[in-house]
Amino acid sequence: MKTDSIVQTIPLSGRKRSLIEDARRDRESGSSSPGPSRCGDSFVFEEEKSGKVTLNILFALRNEKNAGFFKAGKVFETFEAKLLHLESRPSRKSKKSGEDDLEFFMRCEVHCSDTDIFINSLKRVADDVRIVQEEKIPWFPKKISDLDKCNHLITKYDPDLDQDHPVSEKHGDPLPVVEYTPEEIATWREVYGTLSNLYPTHACRQFLEALGQLESERLYGEDKIPQLGEVSAFLKERTGFQLRPVAGLLSARDFLASLAFRVFQCTQYIRHPSAPMHSPEPDCCHELLGHIPMLADKEFAQFSQEIGLASLGASDEDIEKLSTLYWFTVEFGLCKQNGTVKAYGAGLLSSYGELLYALSNEPQYKPFNPAETAVQPYQDQSYQPVYFVSESFEDAKHKLRQYSSTIQKPFSIRYDPYTCSMEVLDEPSKIQNALAQMRDDLKILHKALERLGQK
Repeated sequence: MKTDSIVQTIPLSGRKRSLIEDARRDRESGSSSPGPSRCGDSFVFEEEKSGKVTLNILFALRNEKNAGFFKAGKVFETFEAKLLHLESRPSRKSKKSGEDDLEFFMRCEVHCSDTDIFINSLKRVADDVRIVQEEKIPWFPKKISDLDKCNHLITKYDPDLDQDHPVSEKHGDPLPVVEYTPEEIATWREVYGTLSNLYPTHACRQFLEALGQLESERLYGEDKIPQLGEVSAFLKERTGFQLRPVAGLLSARDFLASLAFRVFQCTQYIRHPSAPMHSPEPDCCHELLGHIPMLADKEFAQFSQEIGLASLGASDEDIEKLSTLYWFTVEFGLCKQNGTVKAYGAGLLSSYGELLYALSNEPQYKPFNPAETAVQPYQDQSYQPVYFVSESFEDAKHKLRQYSSTIQKPFSIRYDPYTCSMEVLDEPSKIQNALAQMRDDLKILHKALERLGQK
């Protein structure tokens, strides 16, 4: 629905500053943390935060295999290298020469500072030691508890920002209960009441359904600010998403990585009462009213996780593009429903003025195309001149997956929902295990269809 009645309020700019500008800063400075590297045909992962690197090494031992192997073992012992995997085979060269040589493949973990001298020492006791120059790929979390390391806050000074924010928690900690002041609750009441008048005509169907559920379960209402613990439990039951409190604006890479685990980093502080319709950074009004209802929808939750998965191990340039994609979809996206354009972006659903503007005759609409959206210039001083309209969340998810497949990475990743961890599919056995699990799931679905057909 469109309207010509526009209320000019300042749009929310904090998430944009957190994601797009931060990602652009990282790309220009090349400051992303090093991560996976490639040795030969195998990919290895450098855990920069632990000070160690995992190496894949190929080498050969001639004739006196036992003596040579013991000498190689002494090198590993000297540098406190942790052996992770070992394979051996007859040397290909020995088949031609008739000599009884062996080739070894070793995966080991050593201190980053010892890498060069470790390799040189191994070359003194072994032949054909092969390792190539490392291809730096940014570190990314492999399990949900690794999100404790994804806590890089944007700390640049801004006089408009409230510096007295709660600190972030560790994985597994109970979500803190905040006692809001009467003044803060009054601010929430004004924001909630004002936006609620627009939702029936401006918000998408999925948002309205989830908001109705939140209100019917008495988690949402004008008279109290929802607590993250209760809201997180609500989301967990519906889409598997859970909330994690954060102290401020996270870096783009860390924020997107959290989405890959279906974790939404959420603030608990509220905007200043002097400007209830504006916040220079994401506050609980933006998170609870804009993001939470949409994350309760399964299709949208999957779309959000897909952006996060695409970001893992991505280059700084791709992080900037994914941040822009996130900005024009999750934050400021529009969709078609019953022939009418509706809002699903959190930045719109938590901003009275921009919600009116986005569905007026003022801005330009473009169909959602990830390749075009990812490089769309954005406006950080006023409302966006361009909004992207999705045909449906299913269509948007399909297009996002196609776009993600074009991001150059030396590996593929599979999310394991049972262990809440990422599996790097860099070995045939891992792919076979994943396929076996898919076959088991398909058998269950096939059996269910057979039973339905018998009724």
